[in-house]
Amino acid sequence: MTRIELTSPAFSDHETIPRRHSGEGDDVSPPLTWSGVPDGTAELVLLCEDPDAPSGTFLHWLVTGIAPESSGVEEGGTPPGGREWPNGFGRVGWGGPMPPPGHGAHRYFFRLSAVSEPLPLHGRVSSDSIHQALDGRELAAGTLVGTYQR
Repeated sequence: MTRIELTSPAFSDHETIPRRHSGEGDDVSPPLTWSGVPDGTAELVLLCEDPDAPSGTFLHWLVTGIAPESSGVEEGGTPPGGREWPNGFGRVGWGGPMPPPGHGAHRYFFRLSAVSEPLPLHGRVSSDSIHQALDGRELAAGTLVGTYQR
């Protein structure tokens, strides 16, 4: 599978996500940039999830329908053409890191996937249903990991 280069001017891979982007800060989504989207991409899908959450993988952000020709999203923005879905907090859009105090550093996986056809998602989605929908449709993907602790 082809690799998409996914980065953020706000933090480096495996580094701390600034408080501004957390649930205890301004709770605005971080800016992201990407390159390497392959030809034949129908849409891009962006998700951010925390696999270290006590109740299982927690969904912080899901955006589908992102324009394949796009190259990023500004802080607090919605990627071009994107549709934001409800996150694990029950709100549509970004829900910043807010791990339990004293739980140690959690990892937040930002993943951008290029897909060959729109994902068949409906209603309330979970991390599992997103990964199932991506299966067999991904042409390329890129991952950026940020950390956060309280």
